[in-house]
Amino acid sequence: MKNILKNKTFKQITYSLLAAAVVTITIAVAGVLNRVDNIAQDAFYQSPKALDGDIVVIGIDNKSLDDLGPYNSWGRDIMAKALENLARDKENLPAVVAIDTLYIGETDKENDQRLADATKELGNVVTASFAQIGTKPVYEEGHLRYDYNAVFSYDEPYEALKEVTTLGHINAMYDTDGIMRHALMYVDADGKRVYSMAYETAKRYAKETGLELEEPPVDSQGNFYVSYSSLPGGFYDGYSFSDLVNGKIDPEELSGKIVFIGPYTVGLQDSYFTSIARAEYMYGVEYQANVVKEILDADYKIEVKKTPQIILLFIIAFLAFFLFQRVKVRTASIIAALTIICSVAVSFILYNVKIGGAGHVIRPLWIPVSILALYVVSIGIYYVRTLIEKQRVTKTFERYVAPEIVSEILKEGIENLSLGGKTCDIAVLFVDVRGFTTMSERLTPEKVVFILNKYLTMASDCVERNKGTLDKFVGDAMMAFWGAPIPQDDAIYNAVKTAKEIVEGAKRVSDELKAEIGEELRVGVGVNFGPAVVGNMGAQKHMDYTAIGDTVNTAARLEANAPGGKVYISRAVYDALKDRITATSLGATIKLKGKADGFEVLELNEIK
Repeated sequence: MKNILKNKTFKQITYSLLAAAVVTITIAVAGVLNRVDNIAQDAFYQSPKALDGDIVVIGIDNKSLDDLGPYNSWGRDIMAKALENLARDKENLPAVVAIDTLYIGETDKENDQRLADATKELGNVVTASFAQIGTKPVYEEGHLRYDYNAVFSYDEPYEALKEVTTLGHINAMYDTDGIMRHALMYVDADGKRVYSMAYETAKRYAKETGLELEEPPVDSQGNFYVSYSSLPGGFYDGYSFSDLVNGKIDPEELSGKIVFIGPYTVGLQDSYFTSIARAEYMYGVEYQANVVKEILDADYKIEVKKTPQIILLFIIAFLAFFLFQRVKVRTASIIAALTIICSVAVSFILYNVKIGGAGHVIRPLWIPVSILALYVVSIGIYYVRTLIEKQRVTKTFERYVAPEIVSEILKEGIENLSLGGKTCDIAVLFVDVRGFTTMSERLTPEKVVFILNKYLTMASDCVERNKGTLDKFVGDAMMAFWGAPIPQDDAIYNAVKTAKEIVEGAKRVSDELKAEIGEELRVGVGVNFGPAVVGNMGAQKHMDYTAIGDTVNTAARLEANAPGGKVYISRAVYDALKDRITATSLGATIKLKGKADGFEVLELNEIK
């Protein structure tokens, strides 16, 4: 038994390793779930937060284009006038002004100088630069690698403006699925490192307000994950750029705040799909505001590397599938549900709770989908095994019992068979041919087999017809019982009825045999009722479904003493059926081997 259990456990471990490897390779390595997982990641992790109003967006919106004309016709004096209006109240200056639009090269000398002067007077202005970024092969020490953030060209403001402002690049990097989830911290261009507009803006604001600033944790390419604070429109309070130009915005409303100025209409082609709103455009100026908010709050998230997540997925998948094979379906369902719930909860906690100064981003669907897939597979395997086991049980028990009983066994459930044996109340019948040994001595073997087959076929048909379990044939003797493997409502009556039918059937067979081979057949039958142990018994490789115990032995003793054509029953049988049968008590005149004096034997007369 120990070897069998060890072998079974070894198989379960092997299957679990294979199942874990398949789901890990399919989901994590091959990435078949990446697209759906990205969607789930965005929906699960990104949510708007309450804003404190320290960041204000002034949009170059449709109203501005209507009031000031087409954007490409604007001179730099328009932006200069806007900055002059911001600077007119020296007591209520913005903390930082970030202009999310490019001023590359010189145009009109007077207007260029006016913008530079206005910027200088206002102070704390961050202006935009832009790098043309692509992929370039790089050879290092004989090895080829690819630089995915290679700078092919770099544009920055004209010299006069550049000297009086802080530069910040405005490069926005899409993920491969076209969603903006990351910000590029810096680019290395023209031999210098240029930080992003968002970082430079947050840095200047921190300096103005005395805030201690933490740098974002970046990957090897200088990117960091963006934890958005606002949906599109969240930082926009309706401030139109044309109102600023025309002096309609009170400087006091912007005092001490971060002011972003940038395109705020689709026509200016500065909008993106972001992870907080995959189906709605967010303008670049609001994207910058979100990144600044993340930096100021130090609300950083670190994306956990793929390798440890793959290892963890493999371990959890292995353990889950191993347990699914060893427990019942209900328990497996509970394990699967708890694992999925815990996985989702852990993902949420890791994202929102700072560990090592930052939250952590893990793939939210890898473990839940893997567990669900393995659970479904285990359920499928369970039902296939159950079907195979049912077929095995059907084939096995159809040799012993009537089809109706087999159907009931399968309906009750295989586990109720208690293959190790169980004690239950059964009615037991034994039947034997009288004088068969003498008959066998004078007949040829062929005739003996012919007689046996004819008689045993008749007797087994009677058992099957009355829903009994045919236990065994021993030579010319046969044993059957009722009430197992499942309980029966009328087990005793069915046993007695079978006994009567066998006696009557034996008379008909006897008449046929007398006509065919000149022999007669007479049988004696014994029926008893009581507790017995019923189940599969024998060796591990060869076992029989049978019943043992005193009840069985007594039935055999009753049959051994019954004359040909007679049915002997016990008092227990008669008491159970006294309103349905007639019987003659023989008292204790018949001594049964192994029974104390006083055991009453009755002869069955008829069934009412």
